[in-house]
Amino acid sequence: MAFPKHLLEGYRAFASQRLPTEQARYRELSERGQSPAVMVIGCCDSRVSPEVIFDAGPGELFVVRNVANLVPVYQPDGGAHGVSAALEYAVNVLRIKHIVVLGHAQCGGIRAFIDNIEPLSPGDFIGRWMQMFIKPGEVVEQRERESMQDFTIRIEKAAIFRSLENLMTFPFVRALVEEGGLGLHGAYFGVAEGSLFVLDRAAKEFRSVRDQVEE
Repeated sequence: MAFPKHLLEGYRAFASQRLPTEQARYRELSERGQSPAVMVIGCCDSRVSPEVIFDAGPGELFVVRNVANLVPVYQPDGGAHGVSAALEYAVNVLRIKHIVVLGHAQCGGIRAFIDNIEPLSPGDFIGRWMQMFIKPGEVVEQRERESMQDFTIRIEKAAIFRSLENLMTFPFVRALVEEGGLGLHGAYFGVAEGSLFVLDRAAKEFRSVRDQVEE
């Protein structure tokens, strides 16, 4: 198969339109290296691009994306841990100041987990990956009189809480957070409306950015 034509066309548009205005920035990044202040842990979903949502330019965000924006618990064993490795690099090498866990509506990984349907067979990668979401003995089920839509949204947001909780199992993250040198944040993106909700950690609620007064 040939290289996707629409990607080549997209690059040509980038090279002729955007690149000329940002060429100096790219040269600077090439010479000086990257120094983003923010790491975003988001979902692989093609509709939820952190760079687009936050209108970020090159070098502004250090982004890691996986199914359902999950962060595993700290597990220094002999296995390969992509998210953990990226987290270690961001915190210990890049010295980022903020980590944002970005969840979203209509998350396919969460819905498959809720419905326990294909491709979540016991031995596949996705099924084992999504099991990180629950603790041993924990039951995830629909509440009485809770609609499927509300149930799904609740679990999508719960995945953000779980990832924030798991981040604190990493010693190098916990130490910086407790010293005040690193901030952990949660955000939820509504795909249909393009809405963004930011977690109020004290109230344990997601609040609409559109309703907040700029500081």
